[in-house]
Amino acid sequence: MKPILLSLAATGALFSAGAHAMDAAAAKALASKSACLACHAVDKKLVGPSYMDVAAKHKGQADALDKVAARIKSGGSGMYGPVPMPPQPNLKDDELKLLAAWVLAGAPDK
Repeated sequence: MKPILLSLAATGALFSAGAHAMDAAAAKALASKSACLACHAVDKKLVGPSYMDVAAKHKGQADALDKVAARIKSGGSGMYGPVPMPPQPNLKDDELKLLAAWVLAGAPDK
């Protein structure tokens, strides 16, 4: 039983200290407030790619959090098609990282 407890404890520590630690409810509220949900959905393409597609594209990349946060801030087009994503230059760095972590986690509800 101890190996399982150690394994779960280690996993929890890695998640809370890792690149994708976040408050899902706060991230979803910020995405809604920032109009991200007008163009993106969790599991299907709308105007832009689904959050699951974004997470899959960046899976295993050590710098994924910084890349996605920068993309949210600067906007752009070409990575998922010709439709441009508007920039979010008014978001603070911690907000950008919160959104990026949420997207990379597959946009969980909780």
